[in-house]
Amino acid sequence: MDSKTTHSLTQFNTLGLEADCLRLVRARQEAELVAICLQAFKQQEPILLIGGGSNIVLTETFLGTAVLVETKGIEVTQDEQCYYLKVEAGEVWHDLINFCLDNEMPGLENLALIPGSVGAAPIQNIGAYGAELAQFCDWVEYLDLASGEIKRLKGGDCEFAYRESIFKNALKHRAVILRVGFVLPKAWQPNLSYGPLQELSERSQGVTPREVFDCICETRMAKLPDPAVLGNVGSFFKNPVVSQQTFDALKRQYSDIVGYALDDSKIKLAAGWLIDRAGLKGLSVGNASIHLKQALVIVNKGGCSGQDVCDLARLVIDRIFEQFGVRLEVEPRIIGATGQKELADA
Repeated sequence: MDSKTTHSLTQFNTLGLEADCLRLVRARQEAELVAICLQAFKQQEPILLIGGGSNIVLTETFLGTAVLVETKGIEVTQDEQCYYLKVEAGEVWHDLINFCLDNEMPGLENLALIPGSVGAAPIQNIGAYGAELAQFCDWVEYLDLASGEIKRLKGGDCEFAYRESIFKNALKHRAVILRVGFVLPKAWQPNLSYGPLQELSERSQGVTPREVFDCICETRMAKLPDPAVLGNVGSFFKNPVVSQQTFDALKRQYSDIVGYALDDSKIKLAAGWLIDRAGLKGLSVGNASIHLKQALVIVNKGGCSGQDVCDLARLVIDRIFEQFGVRLEVEPRIIGATGQKELADA
């Protein structure tokens, strides 16, 4: 490999950041994906797996192999109670939801329009509008780079939590997700607990899965910029979880603060509300800016660098901590020369 030759990753990350890699490979078949990753791992060469490119912030030239995961395929089986789907990692997440609704297999509609691929979904335990991937994940099949074996983890063993999984912790840098199994109960019940969906619950007649899907799509399109027009990775910050005591103290100072009760007596705060209340919409560093319509989103106004994005994110985190005493965390992966790194080191 000629180390002087680099390949652009600009079109493969939804922030539209200009960044390169030493080697770029498209993996359209499982055998290709496995062989490429094992070869790079054995040679101790950095590997960057890219699905939709919607959860990465590229900060510099990647000194290794970037692998575009483009494996495709959806298989469906069923019994009296459920549909079971086996979905290849390279499938587009939103396309999977459309496929399910077109084939009268509802359940995933609350997760519509979340950018990215199926293979990336378990890593982040993607969630929105009252639903999480963990509710529907039957199993995850992955390549164990250390052993070279293909293994399967049951959904209950994936250590799913809010934007967390075993793939971000114990199996970090070790697992390459190949496919994901989903289970969708045939006895469908609409999940109308969150935001604009509550208006649908007030109707006297039944709500259809497609109506839930359409509501989610309309809401997301109204709030989130199209990455093809304005580069972004969707929600940049996680919603922080605090104790009831901390929430009560904040509530006394900010009566309109937004929070959601969790099962463990903790409260999930709306990070977007915190950023908006701190007056940070429109705040910019270089050509990276907090979106004026949705405070959770950092956008590329044109020609911004990964460093601009990281500097802006740190500034937001510091300002929120100063005002509210709450520490925000970022959702996307910060990618340096040899792989993922912490925001503080970017």
